[in-house]
Amino acid sequence: MSDEKIIKLESEWKKQLTPTQYEVLRQKATERPFTGEYVHHKADGTYTCAACGQELFGSDTKFDSGSGWPSFYDAIDKSKIELRSDHSHGMERVEVLCRRCGGHLGHVFPDGPKPTGQRYCINSASLDFKPQTKDGKPK
Repeated sequence: MSDEKIIKLESEWKKQLTPTQYEVLRQKATERPFTGEYVHHKADGTYTCAACGQELFGSDTKFDSGSGWPSFYDAIDKSKIELRSDHSHGMERVEVLCRRCGGHLGHVFPDGPKPTGQRYCINSASLDFKPQTKDGKPK
């Protein structure tokens, strides 16, 4: 998959994404806790951006944070994500975006497990999942 930036009109994103995906990925909404498809998901594989297919998180870094959203302690490759200061809703947070398409994924917090101490708290609606094949590679 190419690292080339994907730029589309909002009308194109609206056609491509479900209403919930559009709200989360393009309008920076947050799905309600414990409602997302991948909160309790335990299969081996790779979580990708639902908008552009960029590989973002591996199942080997997923953990149950109890927060109500899929949580990971590291990204597959930090060059595939972008971190930005987020001062919305009267809070100071760090937003996580897909570097390829600019889609809002969630936020990262410094209260995760070792070895990174990070908790990437990601909306299920911003993710797709590629199961691992028997040879250990994503499909």
